[in-house]
Amino acid sequence: MKPEELKALKDPAKLGVALQALWHDARGDWECAHERCQEARNRDGDWVHAYLHRKEGDLTNAEYWYSRAGQPMPVATLKLEDEWMELVRALS
Repeated sequence: MKPEELKALKDPAKLGVALQALWHDARGDWECAHERCQEARNRDGDWVHAYLHRKEGDLTNAEYWYSRAGQPMPVATLKLEDEWMELVRALS
């Protein structure tokens, strides 16, 4: 799935939980996105969880979740939107 396709969806119910979290994040609902990624209880959810804490500015917590997801913490210059798009592509 392309990032623009995810953004255009009206209802993410048929998606995996991690992609549902990214769908909610794209709509500005960080809290719901955070709840959904926690429900995943897998590396995909942990990766989205890490991204959300990076977005929040809680880098210590983000680093923990990136580690759990088996993903490197992005360099500070990686824009959040670019990371979001990378996540959508990787999890689709």
